[in-house]
Amino acid sequence: MTISEFSCRLVLSKADAPILEPVTKLGGQPVWVDKPQWPLSTELGAPMMFLGQFRLPGEEVRMAYLFMTDGEDYVDGTWESEQGENALIVQPGRVPSFITVTDDAEGSTMSEDLAVELVPTSPAELEEGWDNRLGGSPTWLQDEEYPPGDWSFLFQLEHGGEFYDVNFGDAGVGYGFLSTDGREGRFLWQCS
Repeated sequence: MTISEFSCRLVLSKADAPILEPVTKLGGQPVWVDKPQWPLSTELGAPMMFLGQFRLPGEEVRMAYLFMTDGEDYVDGTWESEQGENALIVQPGRVPSFITVTDDAEGSTMSEDLAVELVPTSPAELEEGWDNRLGGSPTWLQDEEYPPGDWSFLFQLEHGGEFYDVNFGDAGVGYGFLSTDGREGRFLWQCS
């Protein structure tokens, strides 16, 4: 099954214990399927904050790990897909050329582990809102804005909710994408 052939709403709940399996989740620590590749902020040189991980469709266990710079000082460009202030690391895959990684397995995270239930939903049902979703197509908060090149939509995240708060600007929405070969990721966010 390819990404465009499914659409699921992401229903979040607090996990009873750390999630140690390669499944879709937010917060906690990454569950690496390959050697750790924790990205560094281009501006600060410090490790980015882990936001979550997304299991990619298919038989093989493949993951996309989302990170974003979150320093005490304001850092410009966290919304841009190739500025080096956010990263969507795909495993197995390749690290984008503008990202530097360390082999740290753990680091800063946005929250405790949040379990994610994938609720199959028709694409038509998702067109109406800016909810958390995996697959289908994006609901743009502003104009359509794919990263430069040829990318497939992977997921959409609201700026925060009952269980977490992440800075996607004023009531923003984040969007994750995969390259056509499925081995590299991009992330960007928009706000109102």
